[in-house]
Amino acid sequence: MIVTAVIEFDPATSLYVASVPGVPGAHTQAESLDELRANLQEVLALCREEQKDFETTLQRFVGIQQIEVA
Repeated sequence: MIVTAVIEFDPATSLYVASVPGVPGAHTQAESLDELRANLQEVLALCREEQKDFETTLQRFVGIQQIEVA
């Protein structure tokens, strides 16, 4: 199964932060993108075990938009 994660960089902590929309508890952080990916795979495996409707709650990725704020 492939899921879409939102990944951001937090300059205050110098960590990458990831979450999966629609999956409660599916978030993690790490110092590198490789570590982040491994952490997120582990978190998602745990979420899948604990949530009966895990696969039906996943949201479909649509896209991103950049919005100018004046």
